[in-house]
Formats: sequence, structure tokens, C-alpha cells
Amino acid sequence: MSKGDNFVVFRRMRMDCASKKTTFVCLFLGAVVILSFSFHRTEIKETPRLRGNVEGDSITAVSDAPGEDLIPAWMERARKEQEVQELVAKLDRRFPRLTFARLNKTSSASKSKASLVNPKASYCLGDQLMVRLDVFDRLGWRKSHGGDFLRARVFSPKLKAGAAGHIQDFGNGKYLVRFPLFWEGEVKVSLSLFHPSEGVSALWAARKRGYDKIAFVGTFLNGTDMVSAECSLERTANAELCEYLDRRDQEAFYCLKHKKVSCEAFIRLRSYNTNVSYLTDLERSLLQRSNIGVEIPHKLRSIRVQPCKSNKAAPKSQKCPLGMGSPSPSGFFWQNRWHPVLCDIPAFDNFTRQLDTCLKGKQIYLMGDSTARQWIEYFTRKAPTFQYLDTHGFGKHRNLVALDLARNIQLQWNKHNHPLVTGNDYTTTDHSYVAREIDRLAGDANTALVLALGQHFRPFPIQLFIRRMVNIREAIRRLLLRSPQTKVVIKGENTRDFYSDVERFGDFYGFAQNLVLRDIFKGLDVAFIDAWDMTIAYGSNQIHPPDDVIWSQIRIFFHYVC
Repeated sequence: MSKGDNFVVFRRMRMDCASKKTTFVCLFLGAVVILSFSFHRTEIKETPRLRGNVEGDSITAVSDAPGEDLIPAWMERARKEQEVQELVAKLDRRFPRLTFARLNKTSSASKSKASLVNPKASYCLGDQLMVRLDVFDRLGWRKSHGGDFLRARVFSPKLKAGAAGHIQDFGNGKYLVRFPLFWEGEVKVSLSLFHPSEGVSALWAARKRGYDKIAFVGTFLNGTDMVSAECSLERTANAELCEYLDRRDQEAFYCLKHKKVSCEAFIRLRSYNTNVSYLTDLERSLLQRSNIGVEIPHKLRSIRVQPCKSNKAAPKSQKCPLGMGSPSPSGFFWQNRWHPVLCDIPAFDNFTRQLDTCLKGKQIYLMGDSTARQWIEYFTRKAPTFQYLDTHGFGKHRNLVALDLARNIQLQWNKHNHPLVTGNDYTTTDHSYVAREIDRLAGDANTALVLALGQHFRPFPIQLFIRRMVNIREAIRRLLLRSPQTKVVIKGENTRDFYSDVERFGDFYGFAQNLVLRDIFKGLDVAFIDAWDMTIAYGSNQIHPPDDVIWSQIRIFFHYVC
């Protein structure tokens, strides 16, 4: 209704009122028209004209007023970037910044000493075993600073039991390791110097210096022929590029453009390790395999643990809490089965029964790397009623869908988007960034989402990982707003083998990512699986942990969704 139309209606109403003499009704109707006109005028003034520019799967809305966006995207990007920088700064404060000129001044496992703080003939179930660790350099001099990357574990091979220790760094070469004693019997202690503080400093500095430790090769279709081009997570200067940009989330990937091939013809991708290194020869010698995960010698005999009447176990919750907070250690293995500290998880021994009573009618989305793919592979091995659909992908990294038609259960694994580090070609057109995938989920009480990302981000500056996780967090918030009943599970990163290229894939980088992951998702109503603690406790040093670990993770998943 225009301004002129409003005045015409108002004039007719005055004539009707004058003839009918219905003063109250006329005043009321007149007020309605005036308010309607005022609202209409405000709406015209404040609602911008939308101009859709589809860029990177996003639409930019622009108002008529110059420089006035409907959604101030630049403000949101600035807020995210500030959060990224604050999280990086927090990690910077945690890790040492050191220089060294000689190897003999670096921390030495063989020269360091471990001693019991609370020696006893035997310990009670539920006690804490406390070990003091004094770190010395290779010349036998006590270190004056902390920052060493240590790994601590107690275990009982006959009982198939293990737990990680909590390490407290006093910043002066002294450490206190606390081991809660979770089970009865003989317990052994393992303490290892994974990286000396000098190696930690070198690795952290190297990680922040560039994206070029991994190179990507894209394949483009040119009619019936295929052509290749170098690709990167970084924009290459002075070159014509194909730019694959998600403007909303500031995610980008670039390939050199062929003159006669369209950028839309990008179909496949693979990667390879380059010869680029940001470590000096001295630093690289410090990070050779023989210097990684070296056991610290000790004279700690096997610890005897027995039940004591005076020690009563603290009552556990029947339901594991949501959120990223968890004690350290967060649980233990006994008989190759994971037991969280805070809550009781049923054995779920009857797998078929769980499919009938828990997962029937559910859609389960697994998104991320191959440690999430292990879940769908476990389900299909364990329950032959699951059948894979042909998704018409190819290779090891094709997306997977498995259905149990009788129970109406759908399992789906989607790989995450760039970077996917693999020497095998994979399709680039069958997936997108995880935040975008989450935005496409309707969600409901029968929908569960499991996320596992980290391993493929290790070779790159941690800002990339943080920004990706922040974008995913925002997508989860949107999902939980439109569907609060959807179950969301975050699986933390696990340890991997010692023989990995340390500067690209070492566990120190995974440790840093696990720390920042907890900060990013803190306060969100999501379930958390502490795969880092779990794999240390089990003694697994494989990028793909064994079935005992995978089944323990799935049991936690059952606990949250059933």
C-alpha cells in the first residue's frame, strides 16, 4: 500500500464516520490506518534490496545504502579472525621458545631421573601413584626450564589394562606425574621423553612458517583428455588461478589455471610431500626416530595394587556429561575395554541388540578423516545386515553409505574438504566443507553426527585447523538451534606411529590441536570422545587404532545416542 493509497482510505473513512456518527469506531480504525502507514514506511526504509551474488556456495545480500550490508560479513570475519589469533597466542604462551647450538645441551632421556614421591610396599585401589621427574641435558646438567614433550603411562599386560598419567610441568626441569590406580594387581610404569623442549620449540616455529611442506596436484577434464595443475592452500603471486572460495567461512583453495581448460572442470586431487623443511640440520638430527619417544630409565619396581576397606570409589554418574571438559586422565582400559572416570558405560556386548533397540530408524553421519571411516568399516564387519550402496566414487577415499534396510539404519561417511593429504587420487566434486555439510542436515531425534578432523591438518599452520573448527562450531550451533534433539559427537584426535615424518605429521602437532579443540567447543552441548587419552592408555601408536579402541569409541557413542 502506497502513501497515496493510505490517504485515500483515510479520507473515505472520515466521510463514512461523518455520516454514521460512530466516533469510537472511527477513531479506532483511523489509528489502525496511521499505524499501518507508519510501519509500511519503516519497512521500506530499513529493508534493503537483495542482490544475489552466488560465490563459493554463499549469497551476499547488499542494501541500497552504499557500504551498508544486510549482514555485516566483514564484522563476522573480523570476529573470527580475532578468535583465531587469540587461540594461537594462547598456544604460543604454552610452548617454549628456545635456541640451541649444541646437541649436548638438549634434554636427555638417559640422563634424566624418575623417583617415587610416595613410596609404599603396596598401594590401595583408588590411590594416586606420584612420580617426580628431573630432566637433565646430555652432559648431565639439570635443565633450568620446562617444555619437554613427555608421555606417561601405567599398564598391566596380563590384565590388558592401561591408563595415561597426568603431567605437571613446573617450568624448571622438574615434573610431577600423577597416576590414579584404577585396577588391582601388578602395575608397570612407562615414562618417555617424546621430544626435548628444544625440539618442541623448533617444531612449533616450523609449523607457523608455511603451507608448502605438502604440494597438491589437481586433475582437470579437457574434453576426453585429463590435464594436471599444481594446487595449493595459498594464493600464488603473479599467476592466473582458479580460485575455489567460500566467502562466508573464508575457506579457500587455488589451482594454476590452464589457458584452454575451465576452472569448473576440476575433478580430482592428490598430494605429495615436498623437500621443503623449516628445520636446521641440527634440529632435524634432534628429531630423528632414535630420539623420539625414548624411555626414561627408572628403578620403579612393579607396583602392587590391592583393595582397601578405607578407600571407597567415588560414585559415578549413570550418564556421561555433555561438554569438552574431562579430567586427566579421562579413563582407563581394563580387559581391553575403556572405562571413563566420570561415568559408567554399559558393556553393550550384544551388538545386534543395540541395533534393534538403539539405532533402529536412525541416520548416522560420520564426517572427517579415515579415523571416522573406521567406524563405518567396523559396523559393516560386525553386522552383515549392513550393505554398502554404490556411490559411484572411486578409490580409497570415496564417500561411503551403508544401509540396514530391516532396521532402517543409515550410516554415511563423508571425507572432509581441503586439505586431504594422500598420494591417491580422489574426487573433488562429491563433498564440501564440513560446515556446509552440517548446514544441509535437517536434524531430528533420530539423527546423530560424529566429527573427526585433525590428522590431515598437521602439516599446515595451525590457523587453518582453528579456522576450520570455528566454522564447524558455528554450523553446529545453527544445527542445534533448528534441531536441539540432534546428537553431536566430537571425536578428538588420536596418536599415530613414531615413524611418521615429524615435521609434517608428528604427535606434537596433534597434541596442540587437541588442546585448542577443547577451547573452541567449550560450552557447547556436544559429546566428546577423548581419543588422545584413549590411545595413550592402550599403547596404540598407529594412525588407525586397533578394533579394541574403535569399539570403545563406539560404545561411548551408543551411550550418548541410546
